[in-house]
Amino acid sequence: MAPMTSHEWNVLCLYYTSTCFINLFVFLLLQYRDLKQDLEEEFPDQLEITGEGTPGATGWLEVQIVGGKLLHSKKNGDGYVDSQAKLNKIMNGIRAAL
Repeated sequence: MAPMTSHEWNVLCLYYTSTCFINLFVFLLLQYRDLKQDLEEEFPDQLEITGEGTPGATGWLEVQIVGGKLLHSKKNGDGYVDSQAKLNKIMNGIRAAL
């Protein structure tokens, strides 16, 4: 990704959680990777996407604009990003923020 000036960058943070159950951890990492790829394709050179584990919790997958709106939260009942409707909701939230 090309460097952006301070007034051009938007940061989207995808939160996922690590867990002692390797299959869930791998699943969450794959969810993160796939979602990151979808968002980078939809918003080329417009987002800086980071991912980090959620300390002290398991099974969360959250998408939040840093300093802004929480766009998706498995913890709050949105589930995994496993449908086009859920992906569209996230993308529409990003469009509104841009």
